[in-house]
Amino acid sequence: MFIPAVLACLILTLMLSPRVVAAFPPPQKTKPHLPSSLLRSQLSSQLSSLDDPEVKSIILAEQRRQRCSLELIASENFASSAVLTVLGSCLTNKYSEGQPSARYYAGNVNIDALETLTKARALKLYDLSPEWSVNVQPYSGSPANFAVYTALLNPHDRIMGLDLPSGGHLTHGYYTAKKKVSATSVYFESLPYKVDEETGLIDYDEMEKLATLFRPKLLIAGGSAYPREWDYARMRAIANSVGAYLLVDMAHLSGLVASSVVDSPFEYADVVTTTTHKSLRGPRSGMIFSRKELSDDIDKAVFPGLQGGPHNNNIGALCVALKEADSPEFKTYAKQVISNAKALSESLMEKGMKLATGGTENHLMLWDVRPLGLSGSKVEKVLERCSITLNKNSLHGDTSAVNPGGVRIGVCALTSRGMGVEEMGRVAGWLVRGAEIAGKVQEKTGKKLADFKVGMEEEEFKTEIDGLRDEVEQFAEGFYMPGEELQTES
Repeated sequence: MFIPAVLACLILTLMLSPRVVAAFPPPQKTKPHLPSSLLRSQLSSQLSSLDDPEVKSIILAEQRRQRCSLELIASENFASSAVLTVLGSCLTNKYSEGQPSARYYAGNVNIDALETLTKARALKLYDLSPEWSVNVQPYSGSPANFAVYTALLNPHDRIMGLDLPSGGHLTHGYYTAKKKVSATSVYFESLPYKVDEETGLIDYDEMEKLATLFRPKLLIAGGSAYPREWDYARMRAIANSVGAYLLVDMAHLSGLVASSVVDSPFEYADVVTTTTHKSLRGPRSGMIFSRKELSDDIDKAVFPGLQGGPHNNNIGALCVALKEADSPEFKTYAKQVISNAKALSESLMEKGMKLATGGTENHLMLWDVRPLGLSGSKVEKVLERCSITLNKNSLHGDTSAVNPGGVRIGVCALTSRGMGVEEMGRVAGWLVRGAEIAGKVQEKTGKKLADFKVGMEEEEFKTEIDGLRDEVEQFAEGFYMPGEELQTES
């Protein structure tokens, strides 16, 4: 039986590498507070041959930061050892502009086999019929979106997407009164729809009125900070009423869609884009799913329209991640993500915190810190010092994306480390304590962020911050870390 060389190479690598274990073992804690000499990772082993002390020290410092902190950035996750292995493989070396069997360069027989396998796995994961096609070459989600615009629109055609302060994404056409922030708003005419000021939910009636007046050629569903389900059927009807394409950007939800724990957009969309490193837990790349009649234009927009050679190591790693996602274990993980998000949101609200829309139906939530008299920037700064990473985020009504009133929180990464509902209560407590520290600092320094950052270093606040950080790090070190394996001292 003939096995393409690239697949044989990958199989051999995975068999021989001591770094590769089960993609994601069942959720578990390691023994807490192990001596660092006993905690060796696949990364440390890999770096043993790296003769570059400066780069090596930076990578090891980042490795420690990830292991010892609580990662709550909603767009981040932890890839498996197998994904990391393929990312660092010989696939990096090959140029392969074009599509399988239609490359600009020679020597792509194995790359063709790999990309074809990746496409097949992507279509199978979402149970798509033959009327769908997929392109797995986009470097990330933003280029994927722009490739769709390039394929389906002419310059200055009209688009409608969710406004950034309402939870939308920059690439969906965001601009301000003074500046066209996204390239999308430079080349196309954009009119955003928004969430209801009282409920924080998308106002589909208002969306329909705007679409009837504006008559976009492309209507976009999806966002980067919207914690509720999308009414894809309603948006399909709105798009049909004005003769628009419907694009769904499921970058945040793709892993959850694959496991059927949130609604699928495929029944209603013309095109679906996604990143692959968020809830899908793969490498940093993108995919574009499209109806077959649109696929040729989209393929040409990706290459030669916008990109050169695809990153074959990322495509290979995506292929591995798609297989991991098509497993019972991943479905269990996705269900736990939803349970953890619900538990964390409820725990925060029980502690008197305000969340946009009053909760969540996916992996993320938006914490409104304006009732505390704080900005998201200040809460982010304090919690980062406490080894809790999340990000400031605009809320509807905010006038500054640099100093917004919200904080975005996601649970995909913590769930990948084996944390469950019980741990979410502790995490909520630390989040509130961090906000309380921020309030104390602001009370003394005033509201200017520059003064606030200086004030954090004063001894009375530094002691409290260091104490919370020690608690968090001691807790975080006790959990499994994807990409690492526990070995005994040799």
